Amino acid sequence: MSHPIRDHLPLLARDMVAAFGLLSRIPVPFTLPRPAGVWAWPLVGLATGGAALALGALSLWAGVSVGVAAVLVMAVQAALTGALHEDGLADCADGFWGGHTRERRLEIMKDSRIGSYGAVALMLALLARWSALAALMSAGAWGLALAAMILSRAAMGLVMAGLPNARAGGLSAQHGAPSWVAAWAGVGFGLLLGAFAAGSTALWLALAVALVAAGLAGVARAKIGGQTGDVLGATQVLAELAALAVATAYLA
Repeated sequence: MSHPIRDHLPLLARDMVAAFGLLSRIPVPFTLPRPAGVWAWPLVGLATGGAALALGALSLWAGVSVGVAAVLVMAVQAALTGALHEDGLADCADGFWGGHTRERRLEIMKDSRIGSYGAVALMLALLARWSALAALMSAGAWGLALAAMILSRAAMGLVMAGLPNARAGGLSAQHGAPSWVAAWAGVGFGLLLGAFAAGSTALWLALAVALVAAGLAGVARAKIGGQTGDVLGATQVLAELAALAVATAYLA
């Protein structure tokens, strides 16, 4: 006799493994991701963000300044994710504002070299993340920081479901488009994890994440007619920054 939950456990476990294989450099067995597996993406934010913040807390306990501890948090995040999302932000900045046609923008985004727009966007994003993390860590608001890292991963699923692939190849096209059900399942799962980390404040962080994701999706549609893996990476970075910014407002 079949059991609905038990029968789906292998697929759910596969989605979790695939999420880490796709969005992190954590060594896991290769598992081809399913489009429906976007629900598990917030788990990557929980694991990578939790590990980074744990090192930050340990550093503060050891007497390291909060500024240096915040840098360590960011370094661990970059190491665990391979700076995948930051690379997407830089590529989007170069492509969206460095090209005058859709084709040229996509060509620039595919180029591994970084341009002026990308360098400035990356510098400002890292500075903003450092500033927000330092403020939250000084106040002991670890849960707010972790919630931002979790919820920003859920935002990528919504953008992926809401926009067509801008190019035939690439990481996003290879993954496949998730359904709205799968994307919203990721949002619900992210909210659940975020609520455990930050309580009801997670709702305000989620609102900031949603607004930024919607705004970037609109820009991507206008600039290149859809989304790519770079757009999804930029979504994560900007959504996390928006959530961190809102989180700092609660310290006032």
